[in-house]
Amino acid sequence: MAATTRVGFIGVGLMGHGMAANIRAKGHALTIMGHRNRKPVEDLIAKGAVEAKTPAEVARASDVIFLCVTGSPQVEAAVRGADGIAAAARPGLIVADCSTSDPNSTMALAAELAPKGVAFVDAPLNGTPTQAEAGQLGAMIGADEQTFERLRPVVECWAAKVVRVGPVGAGHKMKLLNNFLAMGYGAIYAEALALAQKSGISPQTFDSVLRGSRMDCGFYQTFFRYVLEGDREAHKFTLSNACKDMKYLESMADAVGLANPVGNAVKNSYALAVAAGRGEDYVPMLSDFVAQANAVKTG
Repeated sequence: MAATTRVGFIGVGLMGHGMAANIRAKGHALTIMGHRNRKPVEDLIAKGAVEAKTPAEVARASDVIFLCVTGSPQVEAAVRGADGIAAAARPGLIVADCSTSDPNSTMALAAELAPKGVAFVDAPLNGTPTQAEAGQLGAMIGADEQTFERLRPVVECWAAKVVRVGPVGAGHKMKLLNNFLAMGYGAIYAEALALAQKSGISPQTFDSVLRGSRMDCGFYQTFFRYVLEGDREAHKFTLSNACKDMKYLESMADAVGLANPVGNAVKNSYALAVAAGRGEDYVPMLSDFVAQANAVKTG
């Protein structure tokens, strides 16, 4: 990529705003697509971004497009829609999906766009909105080596750690494995806390043993910042997104013929909470749902 690149960004929400702001701060021309939350859009426009109304408009103005949306249905709509990226794509364009998506969909989109000379790659994220604002995310990229090297300088605007994990689809596979571990921890923490309290062990006592031990980690600390301090902003990832990702993991396992009973158990933990109307709660709040389902008092 040239020293400055025309960059498009679709999905400037919790994660995307910080990523896009860092791209603009590094001097790249930035075209964004309107978001239902106008605050991040207006902030980026004030920083010099240009707003487009459709994905096709973004494609016409960009050499690289980042997608940071909910999942595969939204990605597919942005690419395949009547005013989608494919309708305006030209040879040399790179489209990088930073969403947590279904790898099967990712590979299908890459195959569809390849005859147009467009490289569709996966570049899912590792980190939090705070890290996005600081330009300190991780990126796990599925792309051929040539496309990866073209894309890397722009990704490094918002990522401190950039890893090519393999060909197209590999990034999203690795992201699902990463989220399986994280959401698995969340489900275990929630159930362990409920069992502890039901057995007469308080969350504070539980934490006093785990904190600083081999079982401590960054995810544990953000989870317990909510449990112990009630900080709702500690880990801003919804239960509905967690459930969606575990469904994608199930599809990934099915595609290779792997039995994944633990993955299904984790998925069901989140599915129960979502079905109970708690989908917009954040992951640490799963501890409240599990406690209440077991008649354990919280707070």
